[in-house]
Amino acid sequence: MSVSEAKKKVGGLAGVVAGSSAICTCGLGNGLNYYGYSIEDLANEATFEEVAYLLQFAKLPNKAELEDYKEKISANRELNENLKAILRAIPKDVHPMNLMQSAVAALGALEGEKEDFSDQDEKIIRLLGILPSVLCYWHHYANFGKEIDFKSEQKTIAGYFLEKLDLKEPREDFINAMHCSLILYAEHEFNASTFTARVCASTRSDIFSAVAAAIGALRGPLHGGANEAAMHLIQSFSSVEEAIKGVNEKLEKKELLMGFGHRVYGLGGDPRNALIKEWSKKLGGDSMLYKVSEAIEMLMKEKKPNLPPNADFYSASAYHFMGIPTEYFTPIFIMSRVSGWCAHIKEQRANNKIIRPSSEYIGPEPRKFTQIQER
Repeated sequence: MSVSEAKKKVGGLAGVVAGSSAICTCGLGNGLNYYGYSIEDLANEATFEEVAYLLQFAKLPNKAELEDYKEKISANRELNENLKAILRAIPKDVHPMNLMQSAVAALGALEGEKEDFSDQDEKIIRLLGILPSVLCYWHHYANFGKEIDFKSEQKTIAGYFLEKLDLKEPREDFINAMHCSLILYAEHEFNASTFTARVCASTRSDIFSAVAAAIGALRGPLHGGANEAAMHLIQSFSSVEEAIKGVNEKLEKKELLMGFGHRVYGLGGDPRNALIKEWSKKLGGDSMLYKVSEAIEMLMKEKKPNLPPNADFYSASAYHFMGIPTEYFTPIFIMSRVSGWCAHIKEQRANNKIIRPSSEYIGPEPRKFTQIQER
């Protein structure tokens, strides 16, 4: 086999089973499920905290357990002074994903996990509580020189984040839309960032290091950054006609359109798309932005039926209709997916073997070393 032939054979590990997990089914003919519960039921009937509890403890909470869980998360919203100082030092023009990664890594130094991981559940709750505060504190300080407090009557992550981002009482429909989005993004099997977290955890590293590593993987436009890229695409058109013309031109040039297609779903498409599209329509269905989004979807369905929209496409417009800056779309993903990452970290630790796969060598045959004066 030639080197060029061997390179073509490498396909990003598509279809390779890299481990066992009880947490999630994804694209296996029965849609998307967290511990056996369908994403449709969870998105339509649950709050994000119920789903975070399910992922952390492998069962849905009863009412008392849920209230206690929410209280614990709320009690973990405060930033200590050292972390505030670190956030104040991060410039305004940094990508917010690097900000979030830096904050998580700093927590590992400031509030480290015990060597025996006996406090891992406390650290998971700390991450759930503090991540919205990190983004909102830095947002107001970097943009307006204002330091916010973390007091709030909002008992959910969705409500708290929306309140602290805009410093006003959030609309109820915005909170409900955010619950749906957080639930949809909470977990997705062995995706790039989750697998990164498991690889890091398999070395017996601490939970903050594993989550920071996962954030690095999520930052890329082929993973979490796809919702930002989808928003830029949609906003680049001012009318339906312009969108159809522009997307056709991109397809002719064989350009990649973010927000369409998914590695693990077939022609049936990403089951999360319909759920978040419904919220996008409720929040902004009369707007040109939504009409442009739908026109792009319809055109892609006609021209590229094998690339249906994924969860990122309508998440972009739903967030936009809630007034959330585009550069914060992927950090919101972190606030949600940290629940899934940590579920996988716990599962990896429970029956751990270091993840160290082998590669298929495609380099030169063994050859003799040549002294430098003879080269």
